[in-house]
Amino acid sequence: MVSEHSDAAGGDTTALALKILVAGGFGVGKTTLVGAVSEIRPLRTEELLSEAGRSVDDTEGVDHKTTTTVAMDFGRITIRSGLSLYLFGTPGQDRFWFLWDELAQGALGAVVLADTRRLEDCFPAVDYFEHRRIPFVVAVNCFAGARMHGAPDVSRALDLDRGTPVVLCDARERDSGKEVLIRLVEYAGRMHTARLLDSVG
Repeated sequence: MVSEHSDAAGGDTTALALKILVAGGFGVGKTTLVGAVSEIRPLRTEELLSEAGRSVDDTEGVDHKTTTTVAMDFGRITIRSGLSLYLFGTPGQDRFWFLWDELAQGALGAVVLADTRRLEDCFPAVDYFEHRRIPFVVAVNCFAGARMHGAPDVSRALDLDRGTPVVLCDARERDSGKEVLIRLVEYAGRMHTARLLDSVG
């Protein structure tokens, strides 16, 4: 996604806006991450959890959670002059996965948020991006009271492809979230360049 802007001298400068997905299991912190890093008021489509939904939404380990994303979260962050990221947080529950294909159109890459207390919840997101060859990083959201695991342990537990980055973060902290996004942009850039070289080679 590229947009053009005119500078004060009347010349054209190119500002690049990249689409990034933020995915992961239910209650892992996707809405929190988008809200923490966004420089605009984030668009949220959260609804209160209902009694009917409790039978299909596994709230074990996130008992305090009272809302859920039913469409997407949206935010924007400027990484540096001329480079902005548009962030789309995906819903975590199975019944909303039909939205993922639409959200994934044109995405540079994705952040898969993980909670080591419920690591299996991020398997579907990892599988989704691997099968569609969308570059992604796994960001382990370090919750208070959760046992700490190193990046190599998480990588082995998720059986990630070699080279897929795993980073530790605090989804509540803007600087921490920004570092995750920078890591993703760097990794996705390398992946896309390698694929382009392969295609012309």
